[in-house]
Amino acid sequence: MNNSAVVDPSGAGLAGKWPNIFLLALCEVLALSLWFSATAVIPELKSAYDLPDWQASLFSSAVAMGFVVGTMTSAILGLADRIPSKRFFMIAAFIAAIANGLILVLPPTSMLIIFLRFLTGACMAGLYPVGMKMVASWARGDTGLLVGLLVGALTLGSASPHLFKITGGVDWRFAIGLASVLAIVAGLLINFFQPGPLEKKSPPFRPAYLLHAWTDKPLRLANLGYFGHMWELYAMWAWIGVFLHASFTQSLGAGQGDAASHLAGLVTFLVVGVGTLGALFGGLLADRLGRTTLTMAAMAISGICAIAIGFLFGGNITLLVIVAMIWGVSVIADSAQFSSCIIELSQPEYLGTMLTTQTCIGFLLTLLTIHMIPPLVDVLGWAYAFAPLAIGPFLGVIAMARLRQHPDATRLAGGNR
Repeated sequence: MNNSAVVDPSGAGLAGKWPNIFLLALCEVLALSLWFSATAVIPELKSAYDLPDWQASLFSSAVAMGFVVGTMTSAILGLADRIPSKRFFMIAAFIAAIANGLILVLPPTSMLIIFLRFLTGACMAGLYPVGMKMVASWARGDTGLLVGLLVGALTLGSASPHLFKITGGVDWRFAIGLASVLAIVAGLLINFFQPGPLEKKSPPFRPAYLLHAWTDKPLRLANLGYFGHMWELYAMWAWIGVFLHASFTQSLGAGQGDAASHLAGLVTFLVVGVGTLGALFGGLLADRLGRTTLTMAAMAISGICAIAIGFLFGGNITLLVIVAMIWGVSVIADSAQFSSCIIELSQPEYLGTMLTTQTCIGFLLTLLTIHMIPPLVDVLGWAYAFAPLAIGPFLGVIAMARLRQHPDATRLAGGNR
């Protein structure tokens, strides 16, 4: 299905398109600050409360696990169709904000925090996927750009807790509390969003069509590209702050712990946040140059960065920051384009199932790689711990190169492979 060929059935114009798109993006930024709100303060919690590595990993992976369960539940029950999008978003934002805020009344080492992180992730099923449905109501020949803008909002929201941590000083509670408040604001603001003239219900979830994601070769290749991308993305986002904190501590020397912590927080915010530009310009370029062209280039660059950055650990800070920033842009620049591929390659009756399958399996992979990093650090040290993440994008490049050669690739981006 190619959105460039979609005709507005209502005859309504798109005059209100960009105000509503920007409002939706703002709500996504505010609400999705919850995702890494606890992850951002892991260095402080490990230092103050001797938080073990396996539990620190769960601060991130429990959110991804909750997201998988939430999206599957939403799809099976048809919640995105049965509940108006704005109401679904608002309820999910409020519940997630409460779950995240309750962390502040528990001891940081309590296992109940892991459950609250899981619940927060489950509520994300009403934020990001529903946001994609809402933005699609305004898409007309610019699917890559609009989905890229939404992914950019997700990226900026994911980065924001690292900035909250800096502005909150030494108190880790500030970042978590502020993220919860902002999610409540997002839940209120979403009520002012107006859907576009192309709004329609998503197809119902059909379990029998799950195998179509594998039996249809173009879909299979697009999914494999996405899985390679996800193998790297969330592990990088989850641990780059810890990596930078450890590196800056070694570079600056003993007695500079506070300076290293503040610098790591700032650079982590910039590294993750700059991905917003990567997602936005990635979508713009993919619509014009081609989906496979953009995804292959982005994954090749990010894979190289995953290998190279470890060799800069504890060394020149400026050079390390430059490589980290390049990684931050490239690791997310292609993300929206895999969903765009599925939208354009799927039959309408399969679309809901295909997107659900892609997203859920992709986030299941993140559970493995997020937990993989701490043991690798113990065995190999930070110099080589990120290098295995390059396996995903390199295999993803092969999958997208094969998709590019397939005749159905002409259905991508209006004929731009």
